Amino acid sequence: MNRLMSAFALAALTAIMSSATAASPAVRTILVFGDSISAGYGIRVDQGWVSLLRRRLESQGYGYRVVNASVSGETTAGGLARLPRALAVQKPAIVILELGGNDGLRALPVLQMRSNLMRMVTLSREAGAKILLVGMRIPPNYGPVYTQQFHAVYDDIGRYFKIPVLPFLLEEVALNANLMQADGIHPNVDGQPKLLENIWPSLSKILVKN
Repeated sequence: MNRLMSAFALAALTAIMSSATAASPAVRTILVFGDSISAGYGIRVDQGWVSLLRRRLESQGYGYRVVNASVSGETTAGGLARLPRALAVQKPAIVILELGGNDGLRALPVLQMRSNLMRMVTLSREAGAKILLVGMRIPPNYGPVYTQQFHAVYDDIGRYFKIPVLPFLLEEVALNANLMQADGIHPNVDGQPKLLENIWPSLSKILVKN
């Protein structure tokens, strides 16, 4: 009799645990995969737009954790080399891909940049993630041909894969000296909320609530 009661108790406990697990879905991950703009160069990590995003998601009841895998100075080639491990470890639901700026500043071949970004989008999709592609702009002194080809990469990739694209993360920031650091390349603390506002409309369309 005692054995029978123990068996019933064990079965009941297992059912309760299974029900609790089913009612508490795994936390989804947003992987921010970028360069110094997303890594928070020149400011404290908790002041960057990625940290502001994390706090907004929490305050609005989104069940996501945010992993910032951005590296200052990263090119699309470096990002492509790092991405497979990041995807395997983090298993993200969403990848915010913010790379290419350093390729442009170094005048690296646009075709190679395009190929690297396309491969990263493909890898992210194969890993089951949605992608938000975040574009950058470069100064016109690189010449009209290179500048035009560079700018076209992001929209072309967005159309090809049918994914959302933010054309320019630094919109209304890059030309405002009050929002930029002295180097003229990286936003300061005051510019970070604007970066989040630039990101949010595109990102919010692919978010889901638990």
